[in-house]
Order: sequence, then structure tokens, then C-alpha cells
Amino acid sequence: MDLPRKNQVSLRGASAREITRDALLEKVSQERELRSYVRRANAAALFIQRVWRRYIVTRKTALRIQEEWDILLNQYSSSISATWISNSLLRPFLFFITRLLTQNGRIQMRESACMQNCFKIILESINSPDPRRNFCSLAVGSLEERRIWTYQAKNLITLCTSILAVYDKSDPAILVLTSLAMRLLVALTDSKGWKMAADSDRSAADMASKNLVLFLGSESGFYVSTRKYIMKLDFPLPLQKNVTMQTDDRFLITASMITLALRPFHVIFSDVYNSALEDMHRVTKCYILSLLTVPWLVQRLPAILVPALKHISVLSPCFQTLQTFGGEILTESSKSEHPEGLCRHKAIPPVGWVLANIICLMVGNENGSLDAKLFNQGMAYASYVRVVITLAEILFIWLENSGIVRDENQELECNCETSLDPTHTAFPETETTCGILNMSFVDLFKPLCQRSHLTELLANLKESTDAAEMGPRKNLDKLGTLELIDIAYFYSYMVRIFSVFNPHFGSLPVLNMLSFTPTLLLSLWRVLESYLFGIDSPEGNCFSLSNSLGNKKDDALVEKHKQSMKGGVSKWSSVLHKITGKSQPGVDYNHTDSTDYAASSMQIDEHHSDEWDVQLLRCGPQGIPRDMACLLFLFFAAYSHLLLVLDDIEFYEKQVPFTLEQQRRITSALNTLVYNSLSRGSLRQNKHLMECAIKCLHMMYERDCRHQFCPPALWLSPASQSRLPIAVAARMHEVLLTKSDDPLPDSSMGSVITTMPHVYPFEERVEMFREFVKMDKVSRAMAGEHTGPSSRKVEIVVRRGHVVEDGFRQLNSLGSRLKSSIHVSFVSECGLPEAGLDYGGLSKEFLTDLSKAAFSPEYGLFCQTSTVDRLLIPNPSAKYLENGLQMIEFLGRIVGKALYEGFLLDYSFSHVFVQKLLGRYSFLDELSTLDPEMYRNLMYVKHYEGDVKELALDFTVTEEFLGKRYLVELKPGGKDASVANENKMQYVHAIADYKLNRQILPFANAFYRGMTDLISPSWLKLFNANEFNQLLSGGKHDIDVDDLRNNTQYSGGYSEGSRTVKLFWEVMQNFEPRERCMLLKFVTSCSRAPLLGFKYLQPPFTIHKVACDVPLWASIGGQDVDRLPSASTCYNTLKLPTYKRASTLRAKLLYAISSNAGFELS
Repeated sequence: MDLPRKNQVSLRGASAREITRDALLEKVSQERELRSYVRRANAAALFIQRVWRRYIVTRKTALRIQEEWDILLNQYSSSISATWISNSLLRPFLFFITRLLTQNGRIQMRESACMQNCFKIILESINSPDPRRNFCSLAVGSLEERRIWTYQAKNLITLCTSILAVYDKSDPAILVLTSLAMRLLVALTDSKGWKMAADSDRSAADMASKNLVLFLGSESGFYVSTRKYIMKLDFPLPLQKNVTMQTDDRFLITASMITLALRPFHVIFSDVYNSALEDMHRVTKCYILSLLTVPWLVQRLPAILVPALKHISVLSPCFQTLQTFGGEILTESSKSEHPEGLCRHKAIPPVGWVLANIICLMVGNENGSLDAKLFNQGMAYASYVRVVITLAEILFIWLENSGIVRDENQELECNCETSLDPTHTAFPETETTCGILNMSFVDLFKPLCQRSHLTELLANLKESTDAAEMGPRKNLDKLGTLELIDIAYFYSYMVRIFSVFNPHFGSLPVLNMLSFTPTLLLSLWRVLESYLFGIDSPEGNCFSLSNSLGNKKDDALVEKHKQSMKGGVSKWSSVLHKITGKSQPGVDYNHTDSTDYAASSMQIDEHHSDEWDVQLLRCGPQGIPRDMACLLFLFFAAYSHLLLVLDDIEFYEKQVPFTLEQQRRITSALNTLVYNSLSRGSLRQNKHLMECAIKCLHMMYERDCRHQFCPPALWLSPASQSRLPIAVAARMHEVLLTKSDDPLPDSSMGSVITTMPHVYPFEERVEMFREFVKMDKVSRAMAGEHTGPSSRKVEIVVRRGHVVEDGFRQLNSLGSRLKSSIHVSFVSECGLPEAGLDYGGLSKEFLTDLSKAAFSPEYGLFCQTSTVDRLLIPNPSAKYLENGLQMIEFLGRIVGKALYEGFLLDYSFSHVFVQKLLGRYSFLDELSTLDPEMYRNLMYVKHYEGDVKELALDFTVTEEFLGKRYLVELKPGGKDASVANENKMQYVHAIADYKLNRQILPFANAFYRGMTDLISPSWLKLFNANEFNQLLSGGKHDIDVDDLRNNTQYSGGYSEGSRTVKLFWEVMQNFEPRERCMLLKFVTSCSRAPLLGFKYLQPPFTIHKVACDVPLWASIGGQDVDRLPSASTCYNTLKLPTYKRASTLRAKLLYAISSNAGFELS
């Protein structure tokens, strides 16, 4: 066994197991950190001990002094002096009460009693007429007395302010204490109530109270406490309805609080010469940040106290401060978080409540009229309007920066709630009654939607600014005259506010008022017309379009603009009479044909298209000054709304509110602005303006399509020099559609096609449509649809007597596969297959025969309008038929197939039905194209001057099917709602809406689903309703014989030089247009020529020779061929016998085409 080894000792004197250098350094570092931590811990312990000892000592001292103070107070006699109050009463009281309140965090019962006793003594002293006993006499004493008094008074103000902040209506002791505190503050800050002051000391007393008032408004935190108190008020106050009996403590506290909150403003306003501007801005900043940001401020206060907030001495400094420091103040307010969570709702920033509260203060009552007393005191209308504009601008900057608004004129996106009602999080139920929860933020702006508000502003556009008539105090807030541009900015922001914060109706309330206020649209357009076209009104006042706010770079914007206010009222009166049911006599309610309007209003050289290209709008919105963009926005928004209810009698015959010449200028301005905005890539630079401009442009274009009032050159003018080639435009259009579904299209030349395709001539758009079809066929081929297993041609067997049923059964389920070729085999009525191969002709014949049978009124799916044109419209009774909607959907696919293959169908649909296919809403005047008699009846009701109740109408319509009548209510409870003068406009538009939209919508949707299986919806939007019918059934009701001759093929032995062929073309030239159309229908089954000419007719027009042997003796005797010509419509072939004389050929052709037969004549 080995003996244990001894530890080895290094010659260096260290163990062999010594630590490394790095470990040693780490150990030293840890020990150093430990020593540092111990030092910091000891220092912290000493600091805590000092603080605790200080707290204990201070508390013990405060309690001891409180005990001594209580003893002193028990020995208090009624004969006291001001010096005793200052030295013996207030000095210890302020020491112990501030320490105890700070340490306890709340008011204890004992401290409450002490403060009540102290406040009573001071109030008793202030009310004493003896200067020796009056505490406020120290304010005019020696320098030392003044200094001490000021210090103690300010501490008292701070103490009373803190009491107001912790007000609790459920604690009676706190209620009494708060009432005493408010009484003390009122007494301290009103030198006129200091009964001791002699006349010689009045100025010194006034200066002392002024200093206290300024301290109250800017440094004491009084406005913050006032905010907390107001937020705890009930809404509405229980005694608000009986204001004469409001004498309880809560009302007295509220009244005192309002008096104190407004006292700094009265001091500044009464001493406008000596008051420093910094003092005014400091006070008003605190007032705005703390009080005007209170949600529903006016609604929380008793009604008897609200007029005090409306005084010019209060609002005038606030308006000046907001216009000077508005952005800075409200940015600071948005960044600060109120501890009580008063602006917790992210959707309504503080600036929003400032704006709403100012409007509530300025508007005198619910009818929207402004408070006349306020403006009689010297308040300027311009000041009010410009402050609202400033606040609204800051509000939208905040909304955009915070990302709450996804897109202007769309819903508000709230981060915390899906509901848009801002009351849900702004007011906990424990603090308010349910009354305020039923109000929404936008309700505060409802008075602005009253016509009286706008009318009053318009009446004061040229307000007097003669300063000599007013003293400097009254003219303090005079910031200039009210101008039209101010009103435009004001209501432009109101439109946007309602669009964002009113989820149910959007900007409808304010647009209703703007549209039907006399002179507004006329005033706006006269300024715009003068600026854009250089046309001045020869009479009327001038409106200066100065840059009163916003971008000041537009100084050279416009000259003075003239307008005729009187003329505007007379023109608008007719519109208003119609809305109210009082129309002028002698109105013809028969709808006038559009050609009459066009003939009377368009004596224009259409070759000069540049005159319709407005030069000042060629750069789009980026080239428009800011003020002018505001005028354009408001005008387009209001006028597009008015166009919804402006009927054709008013628009074309009476020409109100604008003449047709003015309507053309408005349209040209819209057309130029939208086109250049799209083509120059500046659409989103002013998207509010462009959204309204695009909407208004579409409405003007649709009205012109229905009844023309603009020359065609006007619509083509902006793009006359810069249109893209057809193929390029078509490809850009398809690329844009795949990029985004944004309702506001991207700015590019390609987006012109999606937004305003009318700048391309109709023929070019037809070529574009064919280009789309060609591109689709190429893409299908590249995708293998032509070569894959599912790409085989569709083969169907059709019985001659059951074309619709067999087609529906075999083709309805194919969907988009119907784009493939169809091979049709016919079965005769005898049940035998017909001979022949389908190389495209039989499928064309099948589509023609199917559409002829299905669209026939006898079939029951479609009926004809009662107009002269006899256009097709879905039969309302079709929904009662078996598979009625499915059949209409199938017919949509048949029409789509015809459009896709370029086949012409000799049918035209009603303008109203096509509008639905194009995704557009139909309005009252379009009823004349559907049911003229009903339109005349509705116009009679609209303009009826007597009592409409005499007509015994209600809100119902009656439908009939198979002898049964069905009652349909136009609104809930419609059968019990009688039509009166007050609601007759609602009745007229409800009837029109039912006939034009609700009744036809299910059929239109079904037809649309079928048609869009083959035709992309974006392709259809290239055309209006009339153009769609032309695309489907061909061009005008005449034929270009030369074009037909150049694109005709010959077979069977005929050539262009054949004698019979020459005779045929000679006869064709001499035919009447109606006879030529009949011949074309005889050969091709459609009476109209292809839109782009006969070059696009498939199959080509062909003349086939039919040899006929005539006996020699008959030929010698002058007898010609007896055989009639025949046709093969599936191949567009005319089988023409070899006639020898033109008279015979003409007679035979007329007989054949009039017999309504073709192939069977063979």
C-alpha cells in the first residue's frame, strides 16, 4: 500500500492548483461590484430613512400644529383682525393642511372640518366692511403685507382647486366643502366684493385681484380640476328643466366654477390695452386644452349657464389663440394622456371635441341659426368660419397621421371598437346617464345641416369692417370680412367630417342642405366660370377669392368674380317650389324627345374640339391652386347630389339651376380635369376632389347619353391629341384590372379606359372590345383550353320546335366553357336529322333562332316597353315561371356568346335594363324610357299644387300575374302610410326606385351572371346603354352599300362583273333605307350592319348563283325568271337567280324580303 503523498510545493511559493489570470480578474471584478452595490444599498437605506424620518417628523409636526390650531380656533372670537387671520390662522393652517393632504392622498373627515371652519372665517372677514377685520385689506397694505397676502391667497386658490378636483357627489361632506371652496375663490378673485376697499385703494385692489385671476387661469391648475369636475356631472342635470329652482349646492358649485373659469377672460377683455398678449394666450391655451376638449361640454352644463360661455370676451381670445397657435396647442393635447381617460377613444381626438364644442357654442339653437347676440357684440362671421376651418384641417391631419381613416369618404376604422359610435368608450356608464350614450359625435354638427345656417353666412359675405364704428374692445376679434372661399372651405370640411364620422348616411345631410340652398351653387359656379373660362357676370356683387387661409402661394389666383344673387334666387325658386310641391302652372309633363333638346341647344362646330379642352385644367389637380380646388370640390359634391333629383323638365326645359350652355361648360371642366388627372398620374394628389369630380362626370355623361345636350366633340376633346393605340390601351386596361380593385383607379393612361372610356370614339372602343376577345382567345389557347381534353367542341342536338328548351338543357351548365365552338345538329319537326355539317353557320342559326323564340313576349321571359322603340325588358311575372330566373341567366350566356363570337342579334334592350348590367343605378327620369305613362303620372303628383291627400295614394304598388294581384309595400307599413304634400317627393322616388331598380334587379343579376361567364364586366363598361345595344345588334338603321359591295363574296359562278350582280347593286342603291335593312335581315337574320363595317361580318356576305333555264319562246317574248331569291341565314348567303332585268330583280327581292321567309323559298 502506497503511503499518502505530500502536497507538492512550488518554488514560486504558490499551490499547484492556483487559479488562472482571467478567473482572478473576474473574481476581483465581482468583488468590486459587490462593494459598489453595498455602498449604493447603504446610501439608499440612508435616503429612505431620511425620507421616512422627514415624513414622520413632518406628520407629527403637522398634527401638533393642527391640534394647536384647533385650540386656537376654539378660543376664536368674532372680533378678529386681518393680521390675526394672516399670521395666526392661515400660516399654520396652510402648513398642516397641505402636508396632511399630500400624505393622505384624500380628504379625511378632520381635515374637511378644519377647511370648512377656516373658509367660513375668511369669507366672514372678506364680507366685513371694517378694513381692520377684512382679510383682503392686506392686499392694499404695506409691501410686506401685500407679499404675504399674495402668497397666502395663491395657496388658498391652489387648495380650493385641489378640492374641486376630488369632488364626489356621493359624499355630503365633500359637497359642502367644495361649495365653500368655490365661494371663497369667487370672493378672493373679485375686488368689487371687497367691501373694505376705499376709492383711493381701488386701483391697487383691482391689480391684486387681477394677479390672482391670472394665476387662477394659468398656474393654479384650476382648468384641469374644472375638467375633472365637469366629467363627473350627470347628463342632463336633474334640475336642468327647472332652471329657476336650481339653488342646491351642486348647481351653485357648477355656477361658481363657470364664473371662475371665465373670470380671466373678463379681466383681459376689460383691460385690453394693458393686458399682455402672453397672458391672454397662456390663459386661453389652458382653457382650450382643459375645457373645450371635454366631450359634449355644452350638453353637460345647465342650460342657464351656457350663455356665459358664448360671450365675446371668452370666444374672441380663444379664436385668436387657435388661429395663432392652434396646431401647436392641439398637437400637445393629442400627445398628452388624460389620467381620467376622457379622450380614450382613438377615433375622436381632442381637436375634434374642440371643433364640436365651438360649433355648439356658436349655433344658437337646433335650427342651425347662429347666435345673433354674439355677433351683435362685435364677433366677426369670418372669425368663426376660419377657426372652424383651422380646427377641421388639424382634425384631418391627425386622422391621416394616425392611420384611422383608411380612405377619405369611407368608413372610420377604429382601433378599439368595431362600432363607430364614439360614446362607447368615451363615457363609462358609471359616470353618465344613458342619455348621452344615445348621442353620437356627428350629432353635434347637425345644426350646420340646416339651411338657415348657410343662408346667414351667405347674407354676410360683404360684412362691414369700418373700425371707426366700434371701439377697440368690440373690434378685438375682427379678423376680416367673410368671403365665399371661407364658406367653401367651411362646408368642404363639413362634407368630409360627415363622410368619416357618419357611418349610416355619410355626407347626405350636409349635401342635402347645400344642394337646395338658393344662390350657393350659382355663386360657386360664377367664380369658377370666371376663373376657368374668363366669363364675368355683368351684374351683381364681387367676391374676392383671396387666400385668407391655407397655402399663401396662390396670391395671383383670380381677380374679383361677379355673381347675380338676385338672379340665382329666381332660378332656384323653381327648384324649391318643386321640392315643396308648389310648381308653376302650365308645365307640360309629356317627356320631350332628346333630339328636340339637342336641336335647340347645340349650334356648335364639332370640328373645333379644342374649345372644350379647358386650358387651366390641363395639368390636372396639381396645377390647380388650393383655393380653387376647394371651390371645385364643394361645387362638384353639391351638384352631383342635386343631379340625383333634378328631373329632365328642370334640366332641359326650365334650365335650372344652369342653362344648357353652362351645363356644357361644367361638363367640359369635369372632362378635362378627370382626364388630365388620370393621364398625368396625379389622381391621388387631391383624391377628395377627384372622387367628387369622377362621380359628377359620370352623372353628366349618363344624362347626356339619355338625352343629348353636349356635342360629341366635347367628350372626345381632352384625348383628341394623346390617345393610345387600341392594342396598347387594351393591354394596359387588362394589366390595371389584375393589379388592384381600388375604387379610385391608379393614375395612368390605361386607367382612362376604366374610368372615362368615352374619350375614345365609339368605333375605337368596339375595336378595343374585339381586341379583348382576341386576347382572351389567345390566353385560352396558351393555357391549353383548345387542345386539352375539356376543349373539345360542344356538340348538341336541337329539335326545330324546341330550340329554347334543348339549348337550355344542354348548354346551361357549361358556364365559361360556352366560349368553345358549338356544333349543332338539327332534328326536323318530323324527328329526322337534317343533313349538313356545321362550319359556323348552323351555330349562328341556332343562336339566332333561340334568341328569337326566347326574347319573344309570347314566351313570357321578356316583354316590351310601352315606348315607340318597343325595347326588351324582363317580364316581372317571369319569377313565377318554372326555372324563370335560370332561363334568364341562360339567355345572358347566349347574349354573351353572341358578343364573344361577333354575331349580331336583331334585338335591343331597355336603357334601364342595360344600366343594371353595367352596374349603374337608375333614377327618376329614366322611367320615361320604360313606362312613359307612369312617368307622366309621377310628374303630375310631383308638381301637384293642391293637397295630394285628395289623390288617395299610399306607399304600395300592385303586381298582377295570372289574374291574381299582389300588393307590394314600398316601405315598412306602406299600406298604412298616406301620401301627403310633406312626403310626396319620397313617394315619387320610391315608386321610381321600385320600377327601375328593385323590381328588375333579380332578373338583371341573373342575366349578368350568365353573360359575365363569357364577357368580362370590365369590357362591358366601355359602353353606355345605347352603345351596348349597338354592339349587340349592329349600327344605325341604314346600310353603306359601297362597304357591303367591297366586302361581298360570290359563289356558284357569279363574279363582280356578272350582269345579274351589277343589276343587284343597282337595285340596292335605289332601295329605301328600310328596304335595304329588310334585305340584310333576310340574308343575315339581323337588320343592322356590323359596327365596324361588313369586313367584320362572319360569315362574309355572299351572293350565290342560282341557274334558271328560261324557255326560248319566253325569253324572246321578254319574260324573265319566275323563281324567287332565297337565303341561307346561317351562312349569310343570298341565293340569287339569274335575272335579266332590274325591274324583275327589284320586284322579286321586295316580294321575298317582305314575305318574312328565307331558306324555305328555295
